[in-house]
Amino acid sequence: MEHFVSIEQLGYNDVMNLINRAIDYKQGLTNTIKGHVVNMFFENSTRTKTSFEMAEYHLGMHVINFDADHSSVKKGETLYDSLLTMKALGVNAAVIRHSDSDYYKPLMDVGIKIINAGSGVGEHPSQSLLDMMTIYEEFGQINGLTVAIAGDLSHSRVAMSNAKLLYRMGAEVLFVGPECYHEKSLEKWGRYVSMEEALNHADVMMLLRVQLERHTAEESLSQEEYHQLYGLNKDNYPLLKKNAIIMHPAPVNRNVEIADDYVECPQSRIVKQMENGVYMRMAILESVMGE
Repeated sequence: MEHFVSIEQLGYNDVMNLINRAIDYKQGLTNTIKGHVVNMFFENSTRTKTSFEMAEYHLGMHVINFDADHSSVKKGETLYDSLLTMKALGVNAAVIRHSDSDYYKPLMDVGIKIINAGSGVGEHPSQSLLDMMTIYEEFGQINGLTVAIAGDLSHSRVAMSNAKLLYRMGAEVLFVGPECYHEKSLEKWGRYVSMEEALNHADVMMLLRVQLERHTAEESLSQEEYHQLYGLNKDNYPLLKKNAIIMHPAPVNRNVEIADDYVECPQSRIVKQMENGVYMRMAILESVMGE
């Protein structure tokens, strides 16, 4: 891949190749990739930024961390010109998170490889692939599974990427959430159901963070109300299928999307998702760098 910016560019075989390569890395495969990579995060991040850094470290890449708050961005420099500078200095690839859902579209011809680490409310393709890896490790397949995505659907780039990819990989996709968080465009890949129906049928219960930083006043629900109606709580947890797994892209708002008792319960794969993020991002970097 010249760039890695969207789930749209991946077919079934591409996804399976990346999953299998990530599993190889997880099982001890070592590799060295020559090149300089810059991490440019214009939105806050813990898991994505750190796991990309760890992936780059394991691959022996030369890593440059770009601090937007102490860069010429504060003087009005555009993202295009920041990348042009990085290219002139010898950087080969840029891992970018930005609040603009389409930030990468004008950057494809700068001459530096773009890896999308989250674009506004648009897509989060590397998170989607590590989620596919986690599901595949658990069930040995994605085709034929039922995956419920519950939560703040209208503001979630994770929901958008996962809905597209799960549908393409042959899963049945269910959506759950308050009406004010409904996203009509998702209905081409799945259907809205109640929390009870989702828990009764889902092989994977995928919870989403309530993104208060993106909300208007009209979209606000109290944390207690949300937890009772749309969170995984002590009242509805018994409805979850015994062989189902719980996922969340994190950070988790404990006792909002999920009761504190279930974040690390035996059915939870939330920590495994974080672990798999390193290996999947190693596979992505390898593919983009052509090694």
